[in-house]
Amino acid sequence: MEVSDLPQMVRNAGRLHEVISVLAKYGLAPWLSTIDVDWLQKHFRSEDGQKIGSMSLEQRVRLALAELGTTFIKLGQVLSTRADLVGPKMAAELSKLQAGTPADTPEQVHQTILQEFGKPPEALFAAIDLQAFASASIGQVHRARLQDGTEVVVKVQHQGIEQRIENDLEILLEIAKLAETYSPELAQYRPYDTTRELKRTLLNELNFGMEQRNLVQFANNFAEDPGVQFPPVFAEFCTRRVLTMGLMQGISLSQREQLVQAGYDLTEIARQGANMFLQMVFRDGFYHADPHPGNLMVQQGQVIGVLDCGMVGRVDEELREQIEDMLMAAVDRDANRLLDAVVELGEMPPSFDRSRLQSDLLDYVEYYGRQSLNHFDLAGALNGMTEIIRQHHIILPSRVSLLIKMLVMLDGTARQLSPDFSIAELLEPYRAQAIQRRLSPQRIWRRLTSLQRDWTKLAESFPADVSDIINRMRRGSFDIHLEHRKLDTIVNRLVMGLLTAALFMGSASLLSSNVKPTIREVSVPGAMGCAVAVYLGVALFRAIKKSGDLS
Repeated sequence: MEVSDLPQMVRNAGRLHEVISVLAKYGLAPWLSTIDVDWLQKHFRSEDGQKIGSMSLEQRVRLALAELGTTFIKLGQVLSTRADLVGPKMAAELSKLQAGTPADTPEQVHQTILQEFGKPPEALFAAIDLQAFASASIGQVHRARLQDGTEVVVKVQHQGIEQRIENDLEILLEIAKLAETYSPELAQYRPYDTTRELKRTLLNELNFGMEQRNLVQFANNFAEDPGVQFPPVFAEFCTRRVLTMGLMQGISLSQREQLVQAGYDLTEIARQGANMFLQMVFRDGFYHADPHPGNLMVQQGQVIGVLDCGMVGRVDEELREQIEDMLMAAVDRDANRLLDAVVELGEMPPSFDRSRLQSDLLDYVEYYGRQSLNHFDLAGALNGMTEIIRQHHIILPSRVSLLIKMLVMLDGTARQLSPDFSIAELLEPYRAQAIQRRLSPQRIWRRLTSLQRDWTKLAESFPADVSDIINRMRRGSFDIHLEHRKLDTIVNRLVMGLLTAALFMGSASLLSSNVKPTIREVSVPGAMGCAVAVYLGVALFRAIKKSGDLS
C-alpha cells in the first residue's frame, strides 16, 4: 500500500495521528502495526505508560471513543444499536456514551442565526438568551420568546461541527477499509458498512429539518391522545441549522424522587409511556428510538412529554409481520417457527448450521417460555436472542437492531420507575391484534392484488425472456456463470496437495535409486525433496485444521 492509496487520511494527517494514538493508548489497534506502510507506521506509537490492563475491552472502547469526540461518540451510539454485531455486553457499555460539547459563545450563536435567517436574533425574537442552558454534540439550546409572547426553545448547531464531522468520517471510512483487509477479527463486524450507516445517520442529524419533520409527524400521529405531547414546531423560525420549538415544562423521568413527591403513580406512568412506544411501533410504524429517561417528562395532568426526536425508526408492514412472527413463536414456545422467522429476517453466513441454531433456540424458548407475563424479563429475552444471533454470525438489518435496542431501553426505563412493571403484559393485546389483522379481508385482498400483479408481470415478460434466451443460444452468446464460495481456497489447497504428493513420490524415487550426489549412500536430492514434501504436507494440514474445515 502506498501513500497515494490513502488520500483522505493524508489530508487529515494530524487528526489521523491523534486517532491512532488514542487507539494505541487503549490497546485497540494492534493490527495497525502489521500494515506495511511507512507513512502510517510513523504515526503509530504505542503508549505503554498508561496502565489499562485492569479495564475490560468494553470499557476501553467506550473511553477511547469518548476521548476522540463527537463523531466517534456517535459511532459508539450506532454500534450500541448493533448488539447482533458487537454483542449485548459491548452494546450496553456503548449505550453509556454521552456527548457533552462546550457551548458556542454568544457571539458565535449571534453569527449563526444571522447567517441562517439574514436577520439578527433580536429582530426575530422578542427576547433570546444567547447563553446556552444546555449543550450536546451537534447543537445547543437557548430560551427565547416570540413576538406574541410564546415561550420557545431555540436549538442552534455548533459552528464548524459539520466540517469536523466530515473530516472524521473520511478517516473512519479509510480505517474501516483497513480493518476489513488486515483484521479478520474486526472484519466479521462489517466496519465499513457500519461506518457508512453512521455517515448517513450523522448527516441526517446535522440537518435539523429532519427532526422538524419527525416532530410534526409524531404530533399528527398522537393528535387524538391527550395523554401524550410533543413540542410544537414554529416553521418560520426553523432552518437546516436552527430549530425553534415550544417550551415544555415538567418533571423528567430521570428524577424519580421528585415524581414521588409530586404524588404521581409511577406504575401508571410506566404503563402509559410504554404503551405510547408500542403504539408507535405496531400502530404507526414510526417510533422514537431513544427512550431514555432524560428524553421523557411528566407534565401537569400526567401528560407524557417527549423530547429530542432526532433519532427515529420505521417499521413497514413486512418487517412488522416478521417481528410479530418471532414474538408469537417465542410466546408459543415453538422453536421451529422461531427458527424460520430468524432465517427469514437475518442474513445467513456461508457456514450457517441450521441444526445447531435450532438446538439453541429450543433451549431459549424453554427458558423464557416458562416465565409468567407479570415477571417476564423482556430485556433479558431480547438480549438473549441477540446473543444467539451473534454467536451464529447472523447479520440483522440495522432497522431491526435499532428496534431491539429501543425495546431494551424502554424496558429499562419502565423498570426504573416501577421495578415490578412488565412490558410483556402490554404486548399481549398486540398479539391478538396481529392475528386479527392477518385474517382481515383487507389484508387478504391486498395480498391477492399483489400476487395478481406479480403473476401478470411474469406472464407478460416470460415470452420475451424465453425468446431472448433462444436467440442467444442460436448466436452462441448464451453463457452460464457459476459462483462457488471459497472456491479459490479449495483449488489452492488441492493444487498444493497434488504438488506435495508429486514432490514426495519423485523424491522417494530418487532416494530409493540412490541418485547422486550421495552422503553415506543416501541420495541428497531425494532426502531434501522428501523433507520439503513432509514440511509442505504438515503446513497444509495445519492450515486446514486452523480454518475449521477438518472434520
